[in-house]
Amino acid sequence: MATLKELSRREERFSGGHRLCAGCGIPPIVRLLLRSTESPIVASTATGCLEVGTTIYPYTSWRIPWIHSAFENSAATITGIETAYRMLKRRGKIPKEKDIKFIAFGGDGGTYDIGLQSLSGALERGHNFLYVCYDNGAYMNTGIQRSSATPFGSATTTSPAGEVVPGKMQWRKDLTRIVVAHNVPFAAQCSPHNWSDLAKKAEKALNTEGPTFLNILSPCPLGWYTKPQDSMKLAKLAVDTCLWPLYQVEEGLLKVTYKPREKKPVEEWLKVQGRFKHLFKKGREGLLEEIQKRIDTEWQRLLDLDGRYIL
Repeated sequence: MATLKELSRREERFSGGHRLCAGCGIPPIVRLLLRSTESPIVASTATGCLEVGTTIYPYTSWRIPWIHSAFENSAATITGIETAYRMLKRRGKIPKEKDIKFIAFGGDGGTYDIGLQSLSGALERGHNFLYVCYDNGAYMNTGIQRSSATPFGSATTTSPAGEVVPGKMQWRKDLTRIVVAHNVPFAAQCSPHNWSDLAKKAEKALNTEGPTFLNILSPCPLGWYTKPQDSMKLAKLAVDTCLWPLYQVEEGLLKVTYKPREKKPVEEWLKVQGRFKHLFKKGREGLLEEIQKRIDTEWQRLLDLDGRYIL
């Protein structure tokens, strides 16, 4: 894996001056991913914060070939491009030694929900591409509506917290496990606060033949009701509470890539976010206990699978 110094010297493929919010987790995620290979890159992006914030006409932050198609088909778009690339190579119109990498980006709305069929189809067909989901836990770009990635108990504009219903009452979808079930050669969960883990997994994904997947937690001050300067702290807390565990599955072998020395209670992550403030009112203690129990169970389940082939 490239060192931090080496990564910093590589070409900047994602320029500043974009319109993404202060403290947004997306820019550091995309910048590091685009630096994780020295090969040429072609990218597609689903409708969402990343697309809207980086391509306000007539400006763009992308210094690579980039395409936006629609909310639901980022994976279909990039795999169509990848197929054309293979055909042009076969016909001798692109040199065989040229190695172009293909990356599709989507938020949780465009990946967990609207684009799931497109992603699933692309994974099943076995295209050579990387799909990156930046997961901020809601449809942040269109007004903070709940998605199937929204955590249990979170208040959004379509799952508001009131006296009767305390926020979203469904557990979030485990998309990483769904992707792994497609028998892809490499899939992983990452966090932007841990640059070395993210860079290592990105490099591995981009150098693996076939469809690969990275699910990356992306702090959102706007929808989480937090301070912009606290974003990386919150990303680290999500990992240290084991709400967002860091792990990978390579050729069916599961490996937990980070185990906190001291697992912190999930309350520490919840209490600093405005979207969960209602959970700390009197009479809601049972919900906090339920969330903690769920996280403990899922974390132990993951530890039991660590070092084992699950496919």
